[in-house]
Amino acid sequence: MRAIDLMVFDLDGTLIASGGDLARSVNYTLETLGLEQLREDVVIGYVGDGVRKLIERSIGPDNMDRYETALATFWDYYRQHLLDTTVLYDGVVDVLNYFRDKRKAVITNKMHEFTLTIVKGLGIAHYFDSIIGMNHSPYQKPDPRIMMPLLEEYGVASDRSVVVGDGVNDILLAQNINAVSCVHVNGLGAREKLLSLRPDIIYENIKELCDYFS
Repeated sequence: MRAIDLMVFDLDGTLIASGGDLARSVNYTLETLGLEQLREDVVIGYVGDGVRKLIERSIGPDNMDRYETALATFWDYYRQHLLDTTVLYDGVVDVLNYFRDKRKAVITNKMHEFTLTIVKGLGIAHYFDSIIGMNHSPYQKPDPRIMMPLLEEYGVASDRSVVVGDGVNDILLAQNINAVSCVHVNGLGAREKLLSLRPDIIYENIKELCDYFS
């Protein structure tokens, strides 16, 4: 078991199963603009770099003249529907309780407003010392500067911290700051791509974290 002092969690695909609400919001946006809708797995493949990249990828390069309209449409719809079907993964509360004495944070490329609404709505906000979403910091994953203030504030060495996520940016963030990389291969990220980055720890159910860290 690895001794750690700080646990940094991603949100979508790590703590929450949110693909359905994201895909429906994207497809509502596309339908409103008169564009062809996308399969849910295609939309999920576009997730991970923030809402702006999600919309850019979803409307495609030939429709960038409608980008601002698409972005506003998505925001308005998703803001009202982000908890329609989104739920915590099985075992999340058990794990957060198990590590209740550890410093814990959420760092996500999801908009900060949406992040707070979701973690509060699903009743897990109180487990975290810090919650950092897109536009809450001038940086975003995998830039190590998004995590450095936490290490400084909590007096934690980077090699005694772990980044838990399901995406390429989570693994790269951990590697960029010399933290332990722990990847969920049943989240939203493509398993083969994640494994190719050689994360330190691979898990399929979040409950496995209790066996890896102390």
